[in-house]
Amino acid sequence: MPKSVFIAEKPSVAKAFGAALKYKFSNKDGYMESEEAIVTWCYGHLVTMSYPEVYDEKMAKWSLDTIPFIPSKFKYEIIPQNAKQFNIVKGLLTRQDVDTIYICTDSGREGEYIYRLVDQEANVSGKLKKRVWIDSQTEEEILRGIREAKDDSEYDNIGAAAYLRAKEDYLMGINFSRALTLRYGYSIKTFLGIDRCVVAVGRVMTCVLGIVVDREREIRNFVKTPFYRVMGDFSLGEKTISAEWRVTDKSRYKGSFELYSEKGFKEEKSAKSLIESFGQLPVKGNIALLEKKKETKNPPLLYNLAELQNDCSKFFKIDPNQTLAIAQELYEKKLTTYPRTDARVLSSAIAKEIDKNIKGLMSYEPAGIYAKAIMQHESYKNIAKTRYVNDKAITDHYAIIPTGQGLSALSSLSATSAKVYEIIVRRFLAVFYPPAQYSKIKLEITVPTVNPEFTEGFFAGFKLLSSKGYLHVMDYSFFKKKDEKDAEENKNDNDLDDAAADEGLFEVLSKLKKGDEIELTNAAIKEGETTPPKRYNSGTLILTMENAGQFIEDEELRSQIKGSGIGTSATRAGILDKLVKNGYLDLNKKTQIITPTQMGEMIYDTVFVSMKPMLNPSLTASWEKGLTQVEQGEISEDEYMKKLSDFIARRTNYVKENDMRSHMQRFFMQSSQYYKKAPAKTRKPRSKKAK
Repeated sequence: MPKSVFIAEKPSVAKAFGAALKYKFSNKDGYMESEEAIVTWCYGHLVTMSYPEVYDEKMAKWSLDTIPFIPSKFKYEIIPQNAKQFNIVKGLLTRQDVDTIYICTDSGREGEYIYRLVDQEANVSGKLKKRVWIDSQTEEEILRGIREAKDDSEYDNIGAAAYLRAKEDYLMGINFSRALTLRYGYSIKTFLGIDRCVVAVGRVMTCVLGIVVDREREIRNFVKTPFYRVMGDFSLGEKTISAEWRVTDKSRYKGSFELYSEKGFKEEKSAKSLIESFGQLPVKGNIALLEKKKETKNPPLLYNLAELQNDCSKFFKIDPNQTLAIAQELYEKKLTTYPRTDARVLSSAIAKEIDKNIKGLMSYEPAGIYAKAIMQHESYKNIAKTRYVNDKAITDHYAIIPTGQGLSALSSLSATSAKVYEIIVRRFLAVFYPPAQYSKIKLEITVPTVNPEFTEGFFAGFKLLSSKGYLHVMDYSFFKKKDEKDAEENKNDNDLDDAAADEGLFEVLSKLKKGDEIELTNAAIKEGETTPPKRYNSGTLILTMENAGQFIEDEELRSQIKGSGIGTSATRAGILDKLVKNGYLDLNKKTQIITPTQMGEMIYDTVFVSMKPMLNPSLTASWEKGLTQVEQGEISEDEYMKKLSDFIARRTNYVKENDMRSHMQRFFMQSSQYYKKAPAKTRKPRSKKAK
């Protein structure tokens, strides 16, 4: 009787498939087998690209004479420590009684690559190959994936993009790292007083280093500028409100060079002069504008991996790699859907049966009450008509959401993993709740001055949360006062214009009308100063990588790379981790703030003078866009490879032909002033020879 082989990416996933199939499996060495089927697994990658010396033994020694190295045909080999499992898998895939292979590696570019390398090196032929593409590891989803599995040939473009991504990283790493190390490694090593220096260059890695160094230098070069604002206190019976002076058409200061901005002055004496212009306080003003309106705030879109990594960095001070590991754990324990996704919306297909996910959360203690309310009011029924469902915004997988299953695994989670699960659940349930409702009042108060030709304007805004709506769901069990303060500080500028008002004050404000008199009882100067841009933390850097378009001035190119960014959801955390391990970036584990190291800045300068495009987000994002175009069948594998080969040859030859070492010393000296010098090594005095 012919058998089917189910091949997963790792043992834990294979176990989930075995459980879902419900066959009587017996455990073997490296696989499970029943009368009907075989389930086996990889350990991530079993096959890798061969080192350059496999092509030519001369490549073992780093030399400018052997680069650019661009083989016409790439070689692959079995990873030595995984050779035993590879041979087991190869034997199963090529067994005569096996007629169908179900590919169950992770549903994404990298998962496709992992299997195809195994298939290639095992010389599998004459078998029916079916691709299982799933969004979670629940039994129901696994069986659906198997039932609806398509011929793997339908994923050939994804496979081609995966091979190209690997070739790109391989060729850039080998050629650019060798070129820059041979040309500049000794200079860096000598300057830093270290034993050796390899200048590691990568398509995404070097660009991210550039983003961090550029921000650090912006901060260093920033010059703080003081400014002076005038705040006025106005009496409303027993209540007092504060309003901010701004320049208006009838102001004495319209068009004045004394202004820092419409809200303040460059010098304190100008602010004092404004206050003096009101004469003896108190003085009566008039309400020139009174605007009352309702405002709604919708629930945020669902989590993709980048958003989750950003929130986990902010809430729990864990880095993106730790977040990814937790998201993967939640996925493998059937608690959440596939983590490596860029989408923040649901598919129309999952929207039709989303009540199953919600129903399963009714027994989840921290947020079960909200799931019950959603089920009771059937507020999930129209979700497909909202912004939270959009098939066009999904490539491989929809957003990260709870499955509503696997709750028995909650007790096995660490405290942090449990909190990560909670924020995913609350973000998910929130989209089925109504928007939060605010009542807002904006005031403009005109105040006469001693010169009847001019009047000055004070402005204030107030808001009252009239209906919490979805905000009920967002009361995290772990949120403390400090977190609430941080959340307040992270509000956008528009919100900062509106002071939160209590119901008593809001009631008084609501009774006001245009033309009413209101008394200015006090005016005071509030000094401020411009602030430099903030350093990246691990979360904001991941979001920056996702939204690389912000660095690109060309509008057409910016729209071209929309949705591509730098790296992918699956690789960004690893890139950041590698930069830290290489000693190019420093990650403060307590705050998650990221800064360059001295070596990192020196590597940046080295790349800047020799292959500047590698620091440019538009170039890096355009490569990512190209891979997406291959994936979507818009350009061919050969077209992409030709462009890649030309770029690598051109940039490598430029480094070979141009020696900028003397020029580099000036850059190295410039950045060294910002780093503490290591204590000089004490040298032992030479012993005098006996005469």
